[in-house]
Amino acid sequence: MKETGSLRDHAYETLKRRIVEVELAPGARLVERDLAAELNVSRIPLREALRMLAAEGLVLIVPGKGALVAPFTPADVRHLFDLREVLESLAARLAATRASEASMAPLAARMAEARSATDAGDAQRIASANAAFHAEIIALADNPLLTGIMGPLAARTEWLFRLTASRDPAEQCAEHEELYNLIAAGNEAAAAACAFAHIAAGRAPSLALAGTWSDAEIDPDEITRTRRRRTPAD
Repeated sequence: MKETGSLRDHAYETLKRRIVEVELAPGARLVERDLAAELNVSRIPLREALRMLAAEGLVLIVPGKGALVAPFTPADVRHLFDLREVLESLAARLAATRASEASMAPLAARMAEARSATDAGDAQRIASANAAFHAEIIALADNPLLTGIMGPLAARTEWLFRLTASRDPAEQCAEHEELYNLIAAGNEAAAAACAFAHIAAGRAPSLALAGTWSDAEIDPDEITRTRRRRTPAD
């Protein structure tokens, strides 16, 4: 029999993947009894997993009523960009101060994967590779406080990339190439400016797309009040 912790982690990883890969849409109702049966776990580890996902902004828990996939409204998108513009430009500057042939190897590998995914035209792989590229810059910055702040945003950032997969991948790849080269060259100011411009350029199109996946009138209380089981047709 599996330990409660491993059951919790199984539920957490499975639901996180389904949310980030948009198998479960923003605002979707999460029915505990259905998920517990589907994942073959009891409600205790499932609820622990839901709390972990809520801490990452992927799930919204309505006390006493239930849970749903976080709506990810245009306001949420704006808030995410407000943080990313400032913190990821700082990360790029710090990464540039630490750039060496050895330290750049992981970022070079991420860049190569992003380029390969873009050339293949694989939207899901592109989103994953681009998220990994941005995360690697945070790692290269080597600032524990920054890592601690950005860590909980990583899943939400990848979720955004998948929800906005219709954006021009070639343009994004070219911007990543430019950012990579500036960091590798140790050009701190230019790397920070490039990172800010790259992220800021995605704000308007992401907000426009957010209007297509987010219901401005969504009512979490009303959604969680529905106790109907999900069926394959839902």
